[in-house]
Amino acid sequence: MNFEVARKKMVQEQIIARGVTAPRVIDAMLRIPRHIFVQEAMAAQAYSDTALPIGEKQTISQPYMVALMTELLGLTGTERVLEIGTGSGYQTAILATLAERVFTAERIRPLALRARKCLDSLRCFNVMLRINDSEGSPIGWEDEAPFDAILVTAGAPDVPHVLLDQLAIGGCLVIPVGDEVEQKLLKIVKQADGSLETISSVGCRFVPLIGRQGWQMDRF
Repeated sequence: MNFEVARKKMVQEQIIARGVTAPRVIDAMLRIPRHIFVQEAMAAQAYSDTALPIGEKQTISQPYMVALMTELLGLTGTERVLEIGTGSGYQTAILATLAERVFTAERIRPLALRARKCLDSLRCFNVMLRINDSEGSPIGWEDEAPFDAILVTAGAPDVPHVLLDQLAIGGCLVIPVGDEVEQKLLKIVKQADGSLETISSVGCRFVPLIGRQGWQMDRF
């Protein structure tokens, strides 16, 4: 399979055709090889218009959703970005291409270790990865806050206030919020006076955010 041709087709038909047009995002989606972040047996499906299983009951997000969430952050290249839910590491790699530094946290150790290998193979050395695999691990990365942008790749019942506390003035948080089945993608911007502007985007479906300000593990 010619992965480069498949990647270009993915960007043209799944991303640009649906309204994602930010040049830097398009360039990143063209550059990062999505197929190295999926299991080898599923490499031929890597550029299809769907989320794919990556093990541990987790998924790699649909390419369009990765592009849309990234575009909503409006990264210029100077930002310090926090990602909640490293997963396969694909979204992390896209962020690393567009931001100065990325801090990413994952609760499932095997996924984190696999993602680190993929990121290192692409020389994404501006990524700091933390494994939060204990039951009481706090959400976020408080000792590195504030962040210019925060991206959450799991669905939450509400917007975690601890992440808002870790967001810099003028910063942007993108997060799926809703129930266990379906969420709405929200963009939240912290204004100069500390108030929050919330913009509702598309409907979506993500794996659940597990933890103190997400869903309880025993529900799943």
